[in-house]
Amino acid sequence: MAHYQAILFDVDGTLIHSSPGILDTMQFTFAQMGKDITGVDLTRYLGPPLRRTFGEHFSDPNEIEKAVDIYRARYHTHGQFACSLYPHVVEMLQQLKQAGFLLYTATSKPRDVALPILQHLGIAEMFDYVGGASHDSTLDTKTAVMQHVLSRAELNGKKALMVGDRKEDLIGAADCGVDAVGVLYGYGSLEELQPFHPQYMAKDCLDLARWILESK
Repeated sequence: MAHYQAILFDVDGTLIHSSPGILDTMQFTFAQMGKDITGVDLTRYLGPPLRRTFGEHFSDPNEIEKAVDIYRARYHTHGQFACSLYPHVVEMLQQLKQAGFLLYTATSKPRDVALPILQHLGIAEMFDYVGGASHDSTLDTKTAVMQHVLSRAELNGKKALMVGDRKEDLIGAADCGVDAVGVLYGYGSLEELQPFHPQYMAKDCLDLARWILESK
């Protein structure tokens, strides 16, 4: 088994259960944009970048940006803190930190959105760096966010592992040449993750911690 030294975590669906705030904000945004989403399964948008999500419904780049702006303004005032930690997240992070792993996030949320949430939930200080997307399109895919995190000087020469619940997390890991673990308690599924051949699929946070600790 590989000897990992750094762990990159997705946030939504991996560390936090954030669907209530996200889905409410999605519904508000589509209503403001005059888009009928009857019959649309909004849960498939839990995790992927916003521009890709709205790009499925609007072809005009200006409309996509307008939807992103509406979403982010609403999320800031109503949805941001409508979330909770998954069971045993704190215990998992403590175990990994005590074992000497470097811990990071690699989330599609902008960094200045993710950081206050993690601070609110009391886990921000456990991470060596909170990595996230940019508000513009310069750092807007999971691959780009991961590349940004992995470029940090302290990770030079370190073997990293990506942990996430959606296929974008596993695709980003493959693009960056790092191993990935899928989690089955988030918003993805076995059927979604299996085709991307993760090193392991964890049923909960304690199972995830155990597997990572055994890899050290």
